[in-house]
Amino acid sequence: MIKILVAGYKGKMGQQTVSMVLKHENFELVGVYDPHSLEDSLVKEELKIPVYHDLTTIPAKYADVWVDFTSPRSVYENVKAALQKEIHPLIGTTGLSDAQITDLQSIAHKKDISGLIVPNFGISAVLLMQFAQQAAKYFPDAEIIEMHHDQKQDAPSGTAINTAKKISEVRRSHKQGNPNEKETISGSRGGEYDGIRLHAVRLPGYVAHEQVLFGAPGEALTIRQDSFDRASFMTGVALAIEKINQVSGLKVGLENIL
Repeated sequence: MIKILVAGYKGKMGQQTVSMVLKHENFELVGVYDPHSLEDSLVKEELKIPVYHDLTTIPAKYADVWVDFTSPRSVYENVKAALQKEIHPLIGTTGLSDAQITDLQSIAHKKDISGLIVPNFGISAVLLMQFAQQAAKYFPDAEIIEMHHDQKQDAPSGTAINTAKKISEVRRSHKQGNPNEKETISGSRGGEYDGIRLHAVRLPGYVAHEQVLFGAPGEALTIRQDSFDRASFMTGVALAIEKINQVSGLKVGLENIL
């Protein structure tokens, strides 16, 4: 049995993860974490699961895997604590900076603890990033549009940023569009990563969606993925939990275990 602690268990993804873990025959939910929760225990399916409110009260090696679906403001300290307690971190929370990721990877290396930072657990999203990287070899001009629910805190999404990073790895950096363009409304052209424009949409009714638009003389290519229900992410979460100890160090992307 793989022992799991879910951080951010009251959020939408946290709730889905708790349900999935309780139903999985090889998983055991040994605790949940939320510093703002008023509960001392979570009663689920006749089980009484401890609720932790303070990182310092969680014992070292208490769980095998720390699944984090918290917030961009707290994820860094959460994961740092998990690594120090020698618990494999599975990070679904987006918003970590490159410097924070590098620091966490250094701690993971020193502790010899493997982990995963996963911008998107949807298999379709992982494939989109891989397909986009292949396409960028032949279509170096690209823009990314990501669409999420209106309660998402960070923009652009971690998936969009990771997509831009993968495209950037295989193309020459350059500025796209008219070199003399002028925004009549500030921000119209979106954010920018290495010359790639990223646009974030936030609307009620959406869950998680992304499209990558490529343009070349006389032709265009669009790659799109849609996640209509958070339940679709649970296949990826379960797979990551099962294979996290096979990863070397703290890696970014679900593709590391596919």
